[in-house]
Amino acid sequence: MGGETRIKTEEKLRFLEEEMAALREANLYVHIRTISSPQGAWIEVDGKRVLNFCSNNYLGLANHPRMRQAAKEAVDRYGVGPAAVRTIAGTLDLHLELERRIAAFKGVEAAITFQSGFNANLATIPALVGEGDVIFSDELNHASIIDGSRLSRAKIVRYPHNDPKALEELIQKEQPFRRGLIVTDGVFSMDGDIAPLPELVEIAERWGLLLMVDDAHGEGVLGRGGRGIVDHFGLHGRVDIEVGTMSKAFGVVGGYVAGRRQIVEWLRQRGRPFLFSSATTAADTAACIAAIDLLEESTELVDRLWENTRFFKEEMRRLGFDLGRSETPITPVMLYEAPIAQEFSRRLFEEGVFAMAIGYPTVPKGKARIRVMLSATHTREDLEFGLRAFERVGKTLKVI
Repeated sequence: MGGETRIKTEEKLRFLEEEMAALREANLYVHIRTISSPQGAWIEVDGKRVLNFCSNNYLGLANHPRMRQAAKEAVDRYGVGPAAVRTIAGTLDLHLELERRIAAFKGVEAAITFQSGFNANLATIPALVGEGDVIFSDELNHASIIDGSRLSRAKIVRYPHNDPKALEELIQKEQPFRRGLIVTDGVFSMDGDIAPLPELVEIAERWGLLLMVDDAHGEGVLGRGGRGIVDHFGLHGRVDIEVGTMSKAFGVVGGYVAGRRQIVEWLRQRGRPFLFSSATTAADTAACIAAIDLLEESTELVDRLWENTRFFKEEMRRLGFDLGRSETPITPVMLYEAPIAQEFSRRLFEEGVFAMAIGYPTVPKGKARIRVMLSATHTREDLEFGLRAFERVGKTLKVI
C-alpha cells in the first residue's frame, strides 16, 4: 500500500521534473546564489567577496547606520512583530507617521502603506476597476501590475511600449466602457527607460480615465532629491495614483500608494492585502521613516548615483557594449541569447563581479542581458574594476 502511494505521488509530480528539465535544457533554470553579508558596493556571495552590480540598493541605505539604529530602537520599543492586520490591532503610530511622511515627500494629499510594492499593486487595481471596466496597460509593465489587473476581472488592453498615440487609438476603439484605468511603470525595471508621463496625463485627462504609475524604480532616483517621476516631470496633482516600494532606493521593505485622498481612504476599506495580511514590522517602518529623513536632508546620495551612472555608461558604450534604451541607473548589457548571458555572468563572477543574467520569462525570448544596477555606494575605483572585468569577458566571448 505504501509503495503504491509513493508511485502515485511520483507520477503526479512528474510534470514538475519534466518542466524543470526543460528549463535546464533551454538555459533558463535560475541558480539562486547566497549572500552572507550586508548589502553594499562589495558583498560576500557563495563565500566569495565580489563587486555588487545586482541589488536595487540605489542609495546605499540598506546598511546605513541611521537606518540600522532606527530599526533597533523600534524593536526595543514595539517588539519584533505586529501580531495583527492593520484594521484590527496592527496599526502603530509609526505606520501613520510613515504615511504622513510619504505623502509630504511625494507632494500628494495622502498615502497608505502595504507589505510590499507587489501587494500595493494587488490591492489597488482590483479596488478601482472590475467587470465592465477596461485597464490600458503598457506591454512591459511589471508582473505585479499584470497580476493585479488579472485579479480585477476588468478587460485588459495592452498597448505598445511607451506609445501614447497607439494608446489613444485603443482607448477610442474600446468605447464605450464604464471606467477606464491607464497604468504604467514609471521606470521600466529591465530596460531602464522612462514612461512618457506628460503625454499619458494629457490622454487620461482628455478621456476622463484614472492614471496610475508604479514608481518603484523612480523614487530615490528621479525628481528633486529622489521624489520620483511625477516630480521629475512637474506633474503634481495630475496623476491619480502613485505606487511605490520601500525595498529599492529606500533600502528596506514595504510598499505604498500615494495620491488623492479619496483613493487612499477607499484602499483602507477595500485593499485586500491591507485588510487580510499582517502589518509591516515596527523595525521596517521606523527604518523607512529614517530613509525619508536622509533624503529630505540632502541630495548628496542621489547626485552621486547619477555621477556614477553617467561615468559607467559612457565607458561601457566606449568599450562597444549595447546598453539598449536605458535613461536611468538601470543598465542592461544586451546579449540577446540566454546561453551567452549566463556564460557572461559566470565569467564575471570568476572575475570578482556579481552581475546576474536576466532571461525569459523576466524579459522576452531573444532579449537576454546582464542587468547592471548602479549605486551611490560605488566608488570610481569600484566602477573601473567592474569595467575592466566587463572588457575582459566581453573580448573573450567575442561580444565586443
